Amino acid sequence: MSAWVLPDHIADVLPSEARHIEELRRLLLDTARSYGFELVSPPLLEHIESLLTGTGKALDLQTFKLVDQISGRMMGLRADTTPQVARIDAHLLNRQGVTRLCYCGPVLHTQPDRPHATREPLQLGAEIFGHAGLEADLEVLQLALDCLHAAQMGEVLVDLADARIVSSLLEGLSLNEATRGDVYAALASKNSSALAELTQKFPTDIQAGLMSLIDLYGDASVLNRALAILPAKPKIQLAIEQLKWLSEQLPQVQFKFDLADARGYAYYSGLRFAIYAKGASDAVVRGGRYDGVGAVFGHEISRDRPAVGFSLDLKQWVGAVPQLTLKAAIRAPWGMSPDLRLAIAKLRHQGETVVCILPGHDSEIDEFQCDRQLIEVAGQWVVKAIENKAK
Repeated sequence: MSAWVLPDHIADVLPSEARHIEELRRLLLDTARSYGFELVSPPLLEHIESLLTGTGKALDLQTFKLVDQISGRMMGLRADTTPQVARIDAHLLNRQGVTRLCYCGPVLHTQPDRPHATREPLQLGAEIFGHAGLEADLEVLQLALDCLHAAQMGEVLVDLADARIVSSLLEGLSLNEATRGDVYAALASKNSSALAELTQKFPTDIQAGLMSLIDLYGDASVLNRALAILPAKPKIQLAIEQLKWLSEQLPQVQFKFDLADARGYAYYSGLRFAIYAKGASDAVVRGGRYDGVGAVFGHEISRDRPAVGFSLDLKQWVGAVPQLTLKAAIRAPWGMSPDLRLAIAKLRHQGETVVCILPGHDSEIDEFQCDRQLIEVAGQWVVKAIENKAK
Protein backbone atom coordinates (compact mmCIF):
# COMPACT_ATOMS: atom_id res chain seq x y z
CA MET A 1 0.00 0.00 0.00
CA SER A 2 1.27 3.47 -0.87
CA ALA A 3 2.47 5.58 2.03
CA TRP A 4 0.22 8.46 1.02
CA VAL A 5 -3.03 6.46 1.13
CA LEU A 6 -5.12 7.63 4.08
CA PRO A 7 -7.23 5.37 6.33
CA ASP A 8 -10.83 4.63 5.33
CA HIS A 9 -13.24 7.53 5.90
CA ILE A 10 -10.36 9.93 6.54
CA ALA A 11 -9.58 12.59 3.93
CA ASP A 12 -7.51 15.68 3.32
CA VAL A 13 -9.47 18.92 2.97
CA LEU A 14 -8.30 20.80 -0.12
CA PRO A 15 -8.20 24.60 -0.56
CA SER A 16 -11.67 25.37 -1.92
CA GLU A 17 -13.45 23.15 0.62
CA ALA A 18 -11.19 24.29 3.46
CA ARG A 19 -12.01 27.92 2.69
CA HIS A 20 -15.71 27.08 2.68
CA ILE A 21 -15.46 25.29 6.03
CA GLU A 22 -13.50 28.14 7.60
CA GLU A 23 -16.02 30.73 6.38
CA LEU A 24 -18.83 28.65 7.88
CA ARG A 25 -16.94 28.27 11.16
CA ARG A 26 -16.46 32.02 11.51
CA LEU A 27 -20.04 32.76 10.49
CA LEU A 28 -21.62 30.29 12.92
CA LEU A 29 -19.39 31.17 15.87
CA ASP A 30 -20.16 34.86 15.28
CA THR A 31 -23.86 33.99 15.25
CA ALA A 32 -23.47 32.18 18.59
CA ARG A 33 -21.53 35.13 19.99
CA SER A 34 -24.40 37.45 19.03
CA TYR A 35 -26.55 35.45 21.48
CA GLY A 36 -23.96 35.81 24.25
CA PHE A 37 -22.27 32.41 23.95
CA GLU A 38 -18.64 32.25 25.13
CA LEU A 39 -16.12 30.26 23.10
CA VAL A 40 -14.22 27.38 24.74
CA SER A 41 -11.67 24.97 23.26
CA PRO A 42 -11.38 21.63 25.10
CA PRO A 43 -8.42 19.29 24.43
CA LEU A 44 -8.66 16.56 21.82
CA LEU A 45 -7.27 14.02 24.32
CA GLU A 46 -8.48 13.23 27.86
CA HIS A 47 -8.42 10.49 30.48
CA ILE A 48 -11.02 7.98 29.42
CA GLU A 49 -13.05 8.05 32.64
CA SER A 50 -13.54 11.80 32.28
CA LEU A 51 -14.19 11.70 28.54
CA LEU A 52 -16.92 9.04 28.71
CA THR A 53 -18.65 10.03 31.94
CA GLY A 54 -22.41 9.75 31.58
CA THR A 55 -22.33 9.32 27.81
CA GLY A 56 -23.32 5.68 27.49
CA LYS A 57 -22.08 2.69 25.55
CA ALA A 58 -22.57 4.18 22.07
CA LEU A 59 -19.96 6.88 22.61
CA ASP A 60 -17.61 4.38 24.26
CA LEU A 61 -17.63 2.29 21.08
CA GLN A 62 -16.96 5.39 18.97
CA THR A 63 -13.90 6.45 20.99
CA PHE A 64 -10.31 5.71 19.99
CA LYS A 65 -8.34 4.66 23.09
CA LEU A 66 -4.64 4.62 23.89
CA VAL A 67 -2.29 4.39 26.86
CA ASP A 68 -0.64 7.58 28.13
CA GLN A 69 3.14 7.01 28.00
CA ILE A 70 3.63 9.44 30.91
CA SER A 71 1.06 8.26 33.46
CA GLY A 72 0.20 4.78 32.18
CA ARG A 73 -3.50 5.68 32.33
CA MET A 74 -5.99 4.97 29.56
CA MET A 75 -6.81 7.99 27.44
CA GLY A 76 -9.28 8.66 24.67
CA LEU A 77 -9.56 10.87 21.60
CA ARG A 78 -12.86 12.67 21.95
CA ALA A 79 -15.78 11.44 19.84
CA ASP A 80 -18.07 14.21 21.12
CA THR A 81 -17.23 17.60 22.63
CA THR A 82 -20.40 18.09 24.68
CA PRO A 83 -19.27 16.07 27.75
CA GLN A 84 -16.06 18.11 27.81
CA VAL A 85 -18.00 21.36 27.76
CA ALA A 86 -20.16 20.04 30.62
CA ARG A 87 -16.94 19.35 32.54
CA ILE A 88 -15.74 22.92 31.91
CA ASP A 89 -19.04 24.32 33.17
CA ALA A 90 -19.14 22.12 36.27
CA HIS A 91 -15.50 21.90 37.30
CA LEU A 92 -13.61 24.89 35.88
CA LEU A 93 -16.13 27.73 35.60
CA ASN A 94 -18.25 26.53 38.52
CA ARG A 95 -20.80 29.32 38.07
CA GLN A 96 -24.14 29.38 39.86
CA GLY A 97 -26.15 31.17 37.17
CA VAL A 98 -26.69 30.61 33.48
CA THR A 99 -23.63 29.83 31.36
CA ARG A 100 -23.67 29.87 27.57
CA LEU A 101 -20.76 28.10 25.88
CA CYS A 102 -19.93 27.36 22.25
CA TYR A 103 -17.09 25.43 20.61
CA CYS A 104 -15.70 24.19 17.32
CA GLY A 105 -13.07 21.51 16.80
CA PRO A 106 -12.38 18.07 15.33
CA VAL A 107 -13.69 14.86 16.87
CA LEU A 108 -12.67 11.31 15.93
CA HIS A 109 -14.93 8.29 15.44
CA THR A 110 -13.90 4.64 15.27
CA GLN A 111 -16.69 4.13 12.72
CA PRO A 112 -18.52 6.64 10.47
CA ASP A 113 -21.81 7.54 12.14
CA ARG A 114 -23.78 7.54 8.87
CA PRO A 115 -23.25 6.37 5.28
CA HIS A 116 -20.45 8.21 3.43
CA ALA A 117 -19.55 10.22 6.55
CA THR A 118 -16.04 11.10 7.64
CA ARG A 119 -14.54 9.62 10.80
CA GLU A 120 -13.11 13.07 11.58
CA PRO A 121 -16.07 15.47 11.77
CA LEU A 122 -15.49 19.13 12.55
CA GLN A 123 -17.99 19.54 15.36
CA LEU A 124 -19.51 22.91 16.20
CA GLY A 125 -22.01 23.31 19.00
CA ALA A 126 -23.60 25.53 21.61
CA GLU A 127 -24.81 24.68 25.13
CA ILE A 128 -26.79 26.49 27.83
CA PHE A 129 -26.18 25.38 31.42
CA GLY A 130 -28.11 26.37 34.52
CA HIS A 131 -31.68 26.94 33.32
CA ALA A 132 -34.30 24.18 33.45
CA GLY A 133 -37.10 26.13 31.79
CA LEU A 134 -38.27 25.90 28.20
CA GLU A 135 -36.83 29.34 27.53
CA ALA A 136 -33.39 27.73 27.20
CA ASP A 137 -34.71 25.01 24.85
CA LEU A 138 -36.30 27.70 22.69
CA GLU A 139 -33.14 29.83 22.62
CA VAL A 140 -30.98 26.88 21.57
CA LEU A 141 -33.40 25.95 18.80
CA GLN A 142 -33.60 29.57 17.64
CA LEU A 143 -29.81 29.81 17.54
CA ALA A 144 -29.58 26.60 15.50
CA LEU A 145 -32.12 27.96 13.03
CA ASP A 146 -30.32 31.31 12.84
CA CYS A 147 -27.09 29.45 12.04
CA LEU A 148 -28.87 27.67 9.20
CA HIS A 149 -30.26 30.96 7.94
CA ALA A 150 -26.88 32.69 8.14
CA ALA A 151 -25.35 29.88 6.08
CA GLN A 152 -28.18 30.13 3.51
CA MET A 153 -29.17 26.52 4.10
CA GLY A 154 -32.57 27.10 2.53
CA GLU A 155 -35.81 25.37 3.47
CA VAL A 156 -35.53 23.24 6.61
CA LEU A 157 -37.68 20.82 8.60
CA VAL A 158 -37.46 20.48 12.38
CA ASP A 159 -38.21 17.03 13.77
CA LEU A 160 -39.20 17.11 17.46
CA ALA A 161 -39.33 14.29 20.01
CA ASP A 162 -38.96 13.89 23.77
CA ALA A 163 -36.96 11.25 25.62
CA ARG A 164 -39.35 11.32 28.58
CA ILE A 165 -42.20 9.70 26.66
CA VAL A 166 -40.57 6.29 26.16
CA SER A 167 -38.69 6.39 29.47
CA SER A 168 -41.96 7.07 31.32
CA LEU A 169 -43.66 4.13 29.61
CA LEU A 170 -40.80 1.85 30.65
CA GLU A 171 -40.55 3.27 34.16
CA GLY A 172 -40.96 0.64 36.84
CA LEU A 173 -40.41 -2.31 34.50
CA SER A 174 -37.63 -4.71 35.40
CA LEU A 175 -35.65 -4.78 32.16
CA ASN A 176 -32.04 -5.70 31.55
CA GLU A 177 -29.98 -3.29 29.50
CA ALA A 178 -30.03 -5.50 26.40
CA THR A 179 -33.83 -5.75 26.33
CA ARG A 180 -34.20 -2.04 26.97
CA GLY A 181 -31.85 -1.30 24.09
CA ASP A 182 -33.78 -3.66 21.81
CA VAL A 183 -37.05 -1.89 22.64
CA TYR A 184 -35.54 1.48 21.76
CA ALA A 185 -34.06 0.06 18.56
CA ALA A 186 -37.42 -1.40 17.49
CA LEU A 187 -39.08 1.95 18.12
CA ALA A 188 -36.42 3.86 16.20
CA SER A 189 -36.74 1.55 13.18
CA LYS A 190 -40.54 1.39 13.57
CA ASN A 191 -40.37 -2.39 13.57
CA SER A 192 -43.82 -3.24 14.94
CA SER A 193 -43.38 -7.02 14.81
CA ALA A 194 -40.12 -6.90 16.79
CA LEU A 195 -41.64 -4.46 19.26
CA ALA A 196 -44.71 -6.66 19.75
CA GLU A 197 -42.53 -9.67 20.51
CA LEU A 198 -40.31 -7.73 22.92
CA THR A 199 -43.28 -6.30 24.83
CA GLN A 200 -45.60 -9.31 24.88
CA LYS A 201 -45.14 -9.76 28.64
CA PHE A 202 -45.42 -6.05 29.46
CA PRO A 203 -48.55 -4.69 31.18
CA THR A 204 -51.30 -4.29 28.60
CA ASP A 205 -51.49 -0.50 28.78
CA ILE A 206 -47.72 -0.13 28.49
CA GLN A 207 -47.50 -2.46 25.51
CA ALA A 208 -50.38 -0.64 23.82
CA GLY A 209 -48.71 2.70 24.49
CA LEU A 210 -45.38 1.59 23.04
CA MET A 211 -47.04 0.07 19.98
CA SER A 212 -49.02 3.25 19.35
CA LEU A 213 -45.84 5.36 19.31
CA ILE A 214 -44.85 3.85 15.96
CA ASP A 215 -47.76 5.62 14.26
CA LEU A 216 -47.44 8.86 16.20
CA TYR A 217 -45.49 10.67 13.52
CA GLY A 218 -46.53 13.75 11.57
CA ASP A 219 -47.72 17.31 12.09
CA ALA A 220 -49.02 18.94 15.29
CA SER A 221 -52.18 16.81 15.25
CA VAL A 222 -49.95 13.95 16.45
CA LEU A 223 -49.72 15.62 19.86
CA ASN A 224 -53.48 15.64 20.42
CA ARG A 225 -53.72 12.01 19.34
CA ALA A 226 -50.90 11.14 21.73
CA LEU A 227 -52.70 12.74 24.67
CA ALA A 228 -55.78 10.66 23.85
CA ILE A 229 -53.96 7.35 23.25
CA LEU A 230 -51.00 7.19 25.61
CA PRO A 231 -51.29 6.33 29.32
CA ALA A 232 -52.06 9.41 31.42
CA LYS A 233 -48.65 9.59 33.07
CA PRO A 234 -47.66 13.10 34.31
CA LYS A 235 -44.24 13.08 32.60
CA ILE A 236 -45.77 12.05 29.27
CA GLN A 237 -48.42 14.75 29.45
CA LEU A 238 -45.83 17.36 30.40
CA ALA A 239 -43.54 16.31 27.54
CA ILE A 240 -46.35 16.57 24.99
CA GLU A 241 -47.49 19.96 26.29
CA GLN A 242 -43.94 21.27 26.13
CA LEU A 243 -43.48 20.00 22.57
CA LYS A 244 -46.66 21.82 21.64
CA TRP A 245 -45.57 25.04 23.37
CA LEU A 246 -42.16 25.03 21.74
CA SER A 247 -43.52 24.55 18.23
CA GLU A 248 -46.07 27.33 18.76
CA GLN A 249 -43.31 29.84 19.52
CA LEU A 250 -41.89 29.46 16.00
CA PRO A 251 -44.94 29.57 13.70
CA GLN A 252 -42.79 30.23 10.62
CA VAL A 253 -40.93 26.93 11.03
CA GLN A 254 -42.09 23.61 9.58
CA PHE A 255 -42.27 21.02 12.38
CA LYS A 256 -42.77 17.28 12.38
CA PHE A 257 -43.16 15.15 15.48
CA ASP A 258 -41.87 11.60 15.92
CA LEU A 259 -42.76 10.33 19.37
CA ALA A 260 -41.13 6.94 18.75
CA ASP A 261 -37.76 8.51 17.99
CA ALA A 262 -35.70 7.87 21.11
CA ARG A 263 -32.20 7.97 19.66
CA GLY A 264 -29.70 8.98 22.30
CA TYR A 265 -32.01 7.69 25.05
CA ALA A 266 -29.05 7.13 27.38
CA TYR A 267 -28.02 10.73 26.90
CA TYR A 268 -31.03 13.00 26.40
CA SER A 269 -33.31 13.70 29.34
CA GLY A 270 -36.11 15.65 27.68
CA LEU A 271 -36.90 17.44 24.45
CA ARG A 272 -34.67 16.62 21.49
CA PHE A 273 -34.66 17.89 17.92
CA ALA A 274 -33.15 17.13 14.55
CA ILE A 275 -33.09 19.62 11.68
CA TYR A 276 -33.16 18.43 8.06
CA ALA A 277 -32.38 20.43 4.93
CA LYS A 278 -32.48 19.92 1.20
CA GLY A 279 -29.22 18.63 -0.22
CA ALA A 280 -28.23 16.79 2.96
CA SER A 281 -28.68 13.04 3.35
CA ASP A 282 -29.07 13.21 7.14
CA ALA A 283 -29.95 15.72 9.83
CA VAL A 284 -27.67 18.78 9.66
CA VAL A 285 -28.19 19.68 13.33
CA ARG A 286 -29.06 17.53 16.35
CA GLY A 287 -29.70 18.73 19.86
CA GLY A 288 -31.83 18.64 22.94
CA ARG A 289 -31.88 18.60 26.72
CA TYR A 290 -29.40 16.49 28.69
CA ASP A 291 -29.79 17.57 32.32
CA GLY A 292 -27.30 16.24 34.85
CA VAL A 293 -24.37 15.31 32.59
CA GLY A 294 -22.07 17.58 34.59
CA ALA A 295 -23.09 16.21 38.01
CA VAL A 296 -20.14 13.84 38.27
CA PHE A 297 -17.69 16.72 37.87
CA GLY A 298 -18.84 18.55 41.03
CA HIS A 299 -16.93 18.61 44.28
CA GLU A 300 -18.25 20.01 47.56
CA ILE A 301 -21.51 21.16 45.97
CA SER A 302 -23.78 19.34 43.55
CA ARG A 303 -23.22 20.22 39.89
CA ASP A 304 -26.34 18.44 38.67
CA ARG A 305 -27.00 21.33 36.29
CA PRO A 306 -29.78 21.53 33.72
CA ALA A 307 -28.33 21.68 30.22
CA VAL A 308 -29.54 21.97 26.64
CA GLY A 309 -27.62 22.36 23.40
CA PHE A 310 -26.96 21.27 19.83
CA SER A 311 -24.08 20.19 17.64
CA LEU A 312 -23.36 19.84 13.92
CA ASP A 313 -20.62 18.73 11.55
CA LEU A 314 -19.26 21.57 9.43
CA LYS A 315 -17.80 19.11 6.91
CA GLN A 316 -21.31 17.79 6.29
CA TRP A 317 -22.59 21.33 5.73
CA VAL A 318 -20.18 22.00 2.87
CA GLY A 319 -22.26 19.88 0.51
CA ALA A 320 -25.53 21.49 1.55
CA VAL A 321 -24.88 25.24 1.61
CA PRO A 322 -23.59 27.59 -1.10
CA GLN A 323 -20.08 29.02 -0.89
CA LEU A 324 -19.74 32.69 -0.09
CA THR A 325 -18.55 34.72 -3.04
CA LEU A 326 -14.77 34.82 -3.09
CA LYS A 327 -13.50 38.38 -2.87
CA ALA A 328 -11.50 39.11 -6.00
CA ALA A 329 -7.77 39.54 -5.52
CA ILE A 330 -5.01 41.71 -6.97
CA ARG A 331 -2.13 40.31 -9.02
CA ALA A 332 1.25 41.88 -8.33
CA PRO A 333 4.71 41.31 -9.77
CA TRP A 334 7.41 39.83 -7.57
CA GLY A 335 10.24 42.21 -6.82
CA MET A 336 12.57 43.63 -4.21
CA SER A 337 11.81 47.29 -4.88
CA PRO A 338 10.99 49.05 -1.56
CA ASP A 339 8.22 51.03 -3.28
CA LEU A 340 6.63 47.85 -4.65
CA ARG A 341 6.85 46.05 -1.32
CA LEU A 342 5.35 49.07 0.47
CA ALA A 343 2.47 49.26 -2.03
CA ILE A 344 1.71 45.55 -1.53
CA ALA A 345 1.86 45.88 2.25
CA LYS A 346 -0.57 48.83 2.20
CA LEU A 347 -3.07 46.93 0.06
CA ARG A 348 -2.95 43.89 2.37
CA HIS A 349 -3.36 46.15 5.41
CA GLN A 350 -6.52 47.51 3.75
CA GLY A 351 -7.92 43.97 3.59
CA GLU A 352 -7.05 43.17 0.00
CA THR A 353 -5.66 39.82 -1.12
CA VAL A 354 -2.51 40.44 -3.14
CA VAL A 355 -1.01 37.47 -4.99
CA CYS A 356 2.60 37.97 -6.03
CA ILE A 357 3.45 36.19 -9.26
CA LEU A 358 6.74 34.40 -8.74
CA PRO A 359 9.26 34.50 -11.60
CA GLY A 360 8.40 32.15 -14.44
CA HIS A 361 4.78 31.54 -13.37
CA ASP A 362 2.83 34.26 -15.18
CA SER A 363 0.49 31.89 -17.04
CA GLU A 364 -0.56 29.62 -14.15
CA ILE A 365 -4.20 29.12 -13.18
CA ASP A 366 -5.66 32.06 -11.28
CA GLU A 367 -6.98 30.41 -8.09
CA PHE A 368 -7.96 33.72 -6.48
CA GLN A 369 -9.96 35.16 -9.37
CA CYS A 370 -7.79 38.26 -9.66
CA ASP A 371 -9.71 41.06 -11.37
CA ARG A 372 -7.07 43.80 -10.81
CA GLN A 373 -3.33 44.11 -11.09
CA LEU A 374 -0.68 46.23 -9.46
CA ILE A 375 1.40 47.97 -12.11
CA GLU A 376 3.93 50.75 -12.19
CA VAL A 377 2.77 53.94 -13.92
CA ALA A 378 5.10 56.93 -14.12
CA GLY A 379 7.12 55.68 -11.19
CA GLN A 380 4.05 55.01 -9.01
CA TRP A 381 2.48 51.65 -8.16
CA VAL A 382 -1.26 51.74 -8.93
CA VAL A 383 -4.09 49.22 -9.12
CA LYS A 384 -5.76 48.81 -12.48
CA ALA A 385 -8.54 46.55 -13.68
CA ILE A 386 -7.45 43.55 -15.71
CA GLU A 387 -8.90 44.00 -19.18
CA ASN A 388 -10.55 41.18 -21.14
CA LYS A 389 -10.71 39.04 -18.00
CA ALA A 390 -12.42 35.72 -18.81
CA LYS A 391 -15.62 35.32 -16.80
